[in-house]
Amino acid sequence: MSPRIGMVAGEPSGDMLAARVIQGIRRQAQQAGCEGIGGPAMKRAGLDAWHPMDALTVFGYVDAFKRLPGLLTTYFDVKKRWMRDKPDVFVGIDAPDFNLRLEHQLKQAGVPTVHFVGPSIWAWRYERIHKIRAAVSHMLVLFPFEEAIYQKEGVPVTYVGHPLAGVIPMQPDKVAARRYLGLDESVRMLAILPGSRSSEINLLAPRFLQAAQILSHQDPDLHFLVPMVNARRRAEFEDILRRFPLRHCRIIDQDSGAQEGDSERRQRPQAWNVMEAADAVLAASGTATLEACLFKKPLVISYVLSPTMRRIMAWKSGQARPSVPWVGLPNVLAQDFVVPELLQEDATPDALAQASWTALSDKAYADQVGERFRLIHESLLRDTPALAAQAILEQAGRG
Repeated sequence: MSPRIGMVAGEPSGDMLAARVIQGIRRQAQQAGCEGIGGPAMKRAGLDAWHPMDALTVFGYVDAFKRLPGLLTTYFDVKKRWMRDKPDVFVGIDAPDFNLRLEHQLKQAGVPTVHFVGPSIWAWRYERIHKIRAAVSHMLVLFPFEEAIYQKEGVPVTYVGHPLAGVIPMQPDKVAARRYLGLDESVRMLAILPGSRSSEINLLAPRFLQAAQILSHQDPDLHFLVPMVNARRRAEFEDILRRFPLRHCRIIDQDSGAQEGDSERRQRPQAWNVMEAADAVLAASGTATLEACLFKKPLVISYVLSPTMRRIMAWKSGQARPSVPWVGLPNVLAQDFVVPELLQEDATPDALAQASWTALSDKAYADQVGERFRLIHESLLRDTPALAAQAILEQAGRG
């Protein structure tokens, strides 16, 4: 009998991860059926989507509060369906606030539950491990150091590696990326990634652009590349760019680049092509920093929270800062400050410009960072779809 698998992903990054897992499941169980909540990548991989992923995608606590009625409606709908007609296994992909609550209910009802992408309990709110233990039959983690944490706490766990490590090439091709984007192959370029959320654009873009203005005075021929996830974020960024005008600044949309050939690059997130084309990266803390690491680019990590958000996070977590000394994923994985982190009051335009100039101009430093990032890439390289699919199907067999 073909297994029936419930799945919920709530963010674009989770959609991409889950799509590869669905492909891995189909390779091991061709007739497996996947249903639930997901995005376009999951639907292309074969998910029967009951609700669009946008129903769960929220940006911060204020947005979550505004959208609470819709979130609750979606939650109770999928819960009712799966309680009435139980799947063989449920897989929650990230989105812990939504998925752990749903996993607890389903596990209590006898449905094996798998959670893919462990919440960052190693940085914030370690006490969540008790909720995880009660809700999750098996945890799938992306990073090698996480496996020991869950083993120690008695939660069955499999380290599956990070799927991006198998998709992003070990040896980046800067020339090919520039040709695809129609960029000059000879000039120096800095990729600027101020985040994908409106709050990130508003708080980080002014600082990043002021830093870029300083760099432009140091090197008038320096070019800047800014990938944007959608038209709304682009409009927000362009409003700020008018306040802090910049020479040689090019905003890259998903449709930018060659229209013929290079089908693989067209299907990538455009930020990947931008990072591969750049000499260095200035980025908001988040998944983009891991992507820059995998592209072996010298990197400056920054983040700024509003005073209100800082108070909310401190109240919710009971912590003023993370439990580890690092915020950026490359540094967390290296357990070292391989690249600078300029956060909050330290994220001044002068400091950002100085760190970015080192990343752009110091070849020995860039080579050293590239080697450390290569070791991280190798440590994350596993057959993630196959390992995740195997663990999920094993749990399905116990349902």
